[in-house]
Amino acid sequence: NQRHIAECLAELDGARHLASNPEAVEMALWFHDAVYDPRAGDNEERSAAWARSAARELGASAESAQRIYDLIMFTRHAAEPVGIDAQVLVDADLSILGAQPTRFQEYEAQVRSEYGWVPEAMFRSARAKILKEFLGRPHLYSTAHFRERYEAQARRNLQHSLGYLEGHTAGV
Repeated sequence: NQRHIAECLAELDGARHLASNPEAVEMALWFHDAVYDPRAGDNEERSAAWARSAARELGASAESAQRIYDLIMFTRHAAEPVGIDAQVLVDADLSILGAQPTRFQEYEAQVRSEYGWVPEAMFRSARAKILKEFLGRPHLYSTAHFRERYEAQARRNLQHSLGYLEGHTAGV
């Protein structure tokens, strides 16, 4: 939602100096969730295509527009981001994981609401799997800037959420 975009852009403000092309990172942040349908599996691709098209319409070169597309595709979180711009983008997107517990719990409630159509037991199982995948990584953030700010709190938040999901799964 708009709050997520605003939070990501605020994070970019503090990390803009790290990016080699901060304008591309900013445009990618604006568009990375432009298409968001919790029932679809191609949101990032559709968002990236829209961003590429918009960049071209605004006069960006084909190469620059493709770079924005490629950056957005890293927000699928399927692979480690490659290059500093992708790292800054993904770290800003994941900064919510390291939010203060109250904000993180609000975020988790928002995620559950977005997937309200998924049966509770199935949601808990799928969400727990995602959280375990994040926790299994050597680090959640690619840049020292974000790692120093958020890594420890993000791991605490994820562990807490995982404990809640697994604790309630056992009782279902």
